[in-house]
Amino acid sequence: MELLILVIGLMFATVIVAGIGERTHLPWPILLSLFTGALILIPTAPEMHIKPEIILPIFLPPLLWALARKTSWGMFAARWRTILGYSVLLVIVTIIAAAWTVTALIPGIALSAAIAIGAAVAPPDPVAVEAVAEPVGMPRRIVGMLQTEGLFNDAVALVAFQTALLATSSGSDLAFGELTLKFFYTAFAAVLIGLVAGWFGALVSSWLNDSVSRNALSLVIPFAVYIGAELIHASGVIAVVIAAVQMSSSIGSATPEDRITSSAFWDVLELLMTGLAFGLIGIELRGIIDNAGSRLGEMFLHGMVVALVVIAVRSVWMIVAWRVNKVRSTPATPRGGREALVLAWSGMRGLVTLALALSVPFDFPHRAEFTVIAVTVLLFTMVLPGLTLPLLMKKLRVEDVHDEAATRRLLARAKKAALDSLKQSSSEVSPEILKSLKLRYRATAAMSTEFETLSPEEQEKLAIRRRELRRVEDRAMHAAVDELLKARGERGTDPHVADMILGEVDKLMLGSEVKVSVRELRPLTPLFKETPPAP
Repeated sequence: MELLILVIGLMFATVIVAGIGERTHLPWPILLSLFTGALILIPTAPEMHIKPEIILPIFLPPLLWALARKTSWGMFAARWRTILGYSVLLVIVTIIAAAWTVTALIPGIALSAAIAIGAAVAPPDPVAVEAVAEPVGMPRRIVGMLQTEGLFNDAVALVAFQTALLATSSGSDLAFGELTLKFFYTAFAAVLIGLVAGWFGALVSSWLNDSVSRNALSLVIPFAVYIGAELIHASGVIAVVIAAVQMSSSIGSATPEDRITSSAFWDVLELLMTGLAFGLIGIELRGIIDNAGSRLGEMFLHGMVVALVVIAVRSVWMIVAWRVNKVRSTPATPRGGREALVLAWSGMRGLVTLALALSVPFDFPHRAEFTVIAVTVLLFTMVLPGLTLPLLMKKLRVEDVHDEAATRRLLARAKKAALDSLKQSSSEVSPEILKSLKLRYRATAAMSTEFETLSPEEQEKLAIRRRELRRVEDRAMHAAVDELLKARGERGTDPHVADMILGEVDKLMLGSEVKVSVRELRPLTPLFKETPPAP
């Protein structure tokens, strides 16, 4: 019952704090972590503990799926350097730097134990990036790079952590050759599992006739894929990401209702799951402080040093990347010193760091110091950047005109596809119907106030004309949707921008109110400017 009360309380707090964050323009996950941490530190508050072995299987699959479904194969192809340079190499360098720092701070600690600590604090968390970066007005190009980095870096850290933990527990030496082979196996097996699961999920989804069932399927698959991959010692993180991208690549078979309901479903689920995850960070602070005892201050200082090293490594990496991009004259991110600073300050640790720190066995050497260091790094890389990013973005004025240009390009492509479809319809319908296309469908429908005054024959004739108008117009809108879906999977297209426009077109097709900027997709509006004739 206590656990149930905790979950319900955190979900309610998530909704309230999310509203506060929206009004104050502060990242609400950070506020929620601080709020729950403050409550747990009250002496009369009951202690609540979540088994660490269930944290990752419960929270990572749906949250990773929610993020990965917004990406595409084309984006991965365009950002393969980001995946290699940031998700793999930067994580490895950070693990080495953090482990070396730990061995210098804690006399007598085994190298494998130090590497386990380094692996826990190395990967920035994609959930934290998604929850914090976008609300502060960060350009989509930078947010997309951070999300791509966060989707894969957990896999490297988890393999290093699990291998180092096993070596420490068994007292054996850490074999780096074995570690490398294990990583390649986990990655390769996870990719295969993800591709098969994504293909099978798309097949089952196309067989289902109900949007509710299809949404339910998209919730079940991430858990099944993650657990299935972990059972054969593959990377559940990579498997979920690959399955999500593979399944979302078949979005062309979905209807507007499917896309709209799926987006709303995952938005709500992502909000509540993110709130629960960040709430746990605050809740676990009390147990960590109690376990540290009288050495809490010393452990906290060690954590501060490791946090500074982690931030310094990322900062140097971003500066080097900026200089390399400048010498090579490539449009890769970061494109300037200000962008490099924003990226360095956005390496937020989160759920994975907390879960790995809490999953350390009780007989692990220096366990209390391990957890204090990990949580200190988490606080310094998540809370401090999260609260200062809005000010930093305002001071640096990091903007990206390419975001708006990309939106205009996609709008133009969709509009052209709709107009081409409209022109093709000229050979299939009568001249009278084409003349009637000068009327917007809704304008025609609005004129139905005189409908009752018409004779039955005139009413039937008008009804037939309206159905024909709707058929031709729907064909044009479907052509625009097909073009957007095609563009979404192309290299160089930001899936987020395509999904944003696609969502507005879907609302337009369903008769909902839409933004003025997307109304030009309606093929009748820009083609015919003269005053519509009376019906």
